[in-house]
Amino acid sequence: MNEGDIVLAPFPQADGQIKKRPAVVLRKLPPYDDLLVCGISTQLRQCVEGFDELILSAHPDFKSSGLLQDSVSRLGYLLTLPRKEFIGSIGKISPERHHHLLKQLSEFLVSTKRFA
Repeated sequence: MNEGDIVLAPFPQADGQIKKRPAVVLRKLPPYDDLLVCGISTQLRQCVEGFDELILSAHPDFKSSGLLQDSVSRLGYLLTLPRKEFIGSIGKISPERHHHLLKQLSEFLVSTKRFA
């Protein structure tokens, strides 16, 4: 699994259940190459404008993503796990989209900008 891949990850839910859901690999983290991912949802209404990123069927990298319908990469839905915990890879996003996600997240982390 590489940065920019879309993987299936075991995400904890609000009710305590674990659900397999797609996620974008943002970064491999030292020293053990654990993966930092952000969850992907088909609930487009959850998109935080100016922060999250829509992955729409009209986008050039949608087909390579392995996603089945329009989705949103939720940068506020982060998870870090060892590589062995991931179920597998289903596709990938473009390097440009991956870079944009990293830029959005890093700019938010170092700024005083807050979302309601």
